[in-house]
Amino acid sequence: QVQLVESGGGLVQPGGSLRLSCAASGNIDNIITMGWYRQAPGKQRELVARITSSGATNYADSVKGRFTISRDNAKNTGYLQMNSLKSEDTAVYYCNVQRKIIFTTYNYWGRGTQVTVSS
Repeated sequence: QVQLVESGGGLVQPGGSLRLSCAASGNIDNIITMGWYRQAPGKQRELVARITSSGATNYADSVKGRFTISRDNAKNTGYLQMNSLKSEDTAVYYCNVQRKIIFTTYNYWGRGTQVTVSS
């Protein structure tokens, strides 16, 4: 099992910044990707950003140029730097990791952290 704990959410004004952290523990070998998803009220959960074990990244179009995903393997922690925040970024943000064992990929989720962008 993999345990994920997110932190760093909160209330910020439009145009502000936040940095989310995701600390992983447990069986953290064979992790192939780490990602951030978000879910706003009444909407489906959507991918925000993802980084692979080789460092390749991809972003949702809505956050490109504003958000940056990174990971510190030594600390078993992933980050999401969010700049120029907009009200539409308001959501619960979830950390996700994918772990591959032979031919099976397992998904693990954190409990989420609330991000509210409002004046």
